[in-house]
Amino acid sequence: MTVKPIVLQDLPADLERERLPRHVAVIMDGNGRWAKLQGLPRMMGHRRGVDALKDLLRCCKDWGIEALTAYAFSTENWSRPLQEVDFLMTLFERMLGRELREMVQENVQIQFAGNLKALPRSLQGAIAESVAATQNNRGIRFTVAMNYSGRQEILQATRAIAHQVQQGLIQPDEIDEAVFERHLYTAGVCDPDLLIRTSGEMRISNFLLWQMAYAEIYITETLWPDFDRAEFHRALCAYQQRERRFGRV
Repeated sequence: MTVKPIVLQDLPADLERERLPRHVAVIMDGNGRWAKLQGLPRMMGHRRGVDALKDLLRCCKDWGIEALTAYAFSTENWSRPLQEVDFLMTLFERMLGRELREMVQENVQIQFAGNLKALPRSLQGAIAESVAATQNNRGIRFTVAMNYSGRQEILQATRAIAHQVQQGLIQPDEIDEAVFERHLYTAGVCDPDLLIRTSGEMRISNFLLWQMAYAEIYITETLWPDFDRAEFHRALCAYQQRERRFGRV
């Protein structure tokens, strides 16, 4: 007899809705290791990782979380074997094509963070199409970090503001956090309350360096393809046990 896993559709009773994080960010680590443990090619781990991300997005939507940001591809990932990089680019493009209609129907607003101009032209087209098709949706805000670097994001924001100062559009003493944040890739999205990293790695890996200033960090040994709703439930329980003082006593 096969026991089917329990699917947590509704918010679990031991979670307080008013204390849920508004914005969850995830570093999806461990796809390659998961595939190796299964005796499969690394590419199959990435494919299974996409399924895990889709389920997490729907879970956030079901449980009332406003925003989800996923670290899909960093600027450092270009150093991976060419075959793997090409596979990932094709996988991202196909995923957008397959899932776009459902994201529109489920009121998901998708956006992207990173230097998109360096991506393959066909993928840039799929990204532009998905952003345009969901821009008026008012459900969960789903941000995909693609060709992303936290340091580069801060540098490009600094350059943009410097150009405005040079043109006399803004004075140096008018530059505050609000001005700076308007020039980030994530402008208009609240900062993450919770960062989840899978596979046990204890790093933030150049991800949302400005935005992560007061995020609670949750590390799990679970590899990303095995990260399901039960694992997310555990992460949220740990989050709700934290006391968030933001520097206050």
